[in-house]
Amino acid sequence: MKKYSWPVVFGILGFMTAAVCRADGPYHFIKEISIGGEGGWDALTVDSSAQRLYVSHGTRVVVIDLAKDTVIGEITNTPGVHDIAVAPKLNRGFVSDGREAKASIVDLKTLQTISRVDTGPNPDAILFEPGQNEVYAFNGRGQSATVIAADSGKVVTTIPLGGKPEFAGADPESHRVFDNLENKSEVAAIDTKTHQVVNRWPIAPGESASGLAVDPKNHRLFLGCDNRLMVMMDSTSGKVLATVPIGEGVDGAAFDPGTQLAFASCGQSATVTIAKEESPDKLTVVQTLKTERGARTMALDPTTHKIYLPTAKFGPRPEPGNGERRRRPPLIPGSFKILVYGMEAPAVK
Repeated sequence: MKKYSWPVVFGILGFMTAAVCRADGPYHFIKEISIGGEGGWDALTVDSSAQRLYVSHGTRVVVIDLAKDTVIGEITNTPGVHDIAVAPKLNRGFVSDGREAKASIVDLKTLQTISRVDTGPNPDAILFEPGQNEVYAFNGRGQSATVIAADSGKVVTTIPLGGKPEFAGADPESHRVFDNLENKSEVAAIDTKTHQVVNRWPIAPGESASGLAVDPKNHRLFLGCDNRLMVMMDSTSGKVLATVPIGEGVDGAAFDPGTQLAFASCGQSATVTIAKEESPDKLTVVQTLKTERGARTMALDPTTHKIYLPTAKFGPRPEPGNGERRRRPPLIPGSFKILVYGMEAPAVK
C-alpha cells in the first residue's frame, strides 16, 4: 500500500496502448455505497462467508453488509489503519494500526477490540495464513513481518525482510507466504513452517510492485507494478512468465479462481486492468474498466465475482507557493464511497 493517507491524484493517463484502452469487457458499474465522514483510506477486505466488507477509513474500519450494501458498524480506535485480515472460523479480525506500531485483534460479532499487539514500525499489509493459523503484519518502516498466533494473539516471531514490504498473499498448501518488497523490486517467499525467507526473486521487467494476488492452483503470482505492468510469476521458481500493460498509480490486485481473471486497480489513471490467465504461461488483457480517480485499492468477492473500490470526490488542486511542490487536491468531506463493479446486470433506476 502506498504511504499516503489518501490517493495521490494526477491527470488521466494519456498514452495507454491499444491493448489497455479496450473499453468493452465483462465488468461494468453496478452501484455506489455511500460512507461519508472524513479521513483517508487504504485497503479493504471481503469476508465472503459472512458477506461483509471491511474498509479502512481514517482511524476506524467501516463494516458493510454486502447482502444489503449498507454500513452496519465500525471498528474504532485503529490509528492510521492500513489493512484488515479476517479469520472467520475464529470469529476474529486483525487490523494494522500504522501510527502506533500495533495490530488490533477484534471480535467480528461485536466489532469490539479484544487486545492490541505490538508489531514493528508502521504495520501496513496484514494477512491471515490459515495453514499455520497465524497472522502476518508487514511493517513498512521496520522492513519486517511480525507473526502472530491467531488464536492466542501472542507474537510468534519477527522476520527480517531486507526491504520495504507491500501487499502479500498466501499459498497454504505450499507452506508459503509471498510479499512484494517495493524498494527492491523483489518478491520475498517465506516458509510458513520455519518463518524464514527462503527465496528473493527479481520481478523485472516489473518495478516497485505494490498489489499482489495468488493463484494457488496453478502456482502463479500477479504483481501490480509501478512502471505500468502486471507481472505473472511462477510461485515455485520465481520465473516471470508473462506481462501485460496496466494503468498508472497501481496499488491493489486480486485474482478470481472462478473466472481466472486477474485485476490491477490504478488510481491515477482511474482504471482497473482485467487480464485473463489463458494458460499457466499466457496472460491476456480482456478489459480496461473505467473507474474514478483515486480508486487505487480494491477487494474481490470470489462468490459473487464483484469488485469493490474506495474513493471520494476531490476539490481543485491548490497552486503551490514559492518553492513548494504542487500540493494534493483536497478531499471533499462526506464524499467517501465504495464503487461496486460486477458481471451482473446493473439495477434499473
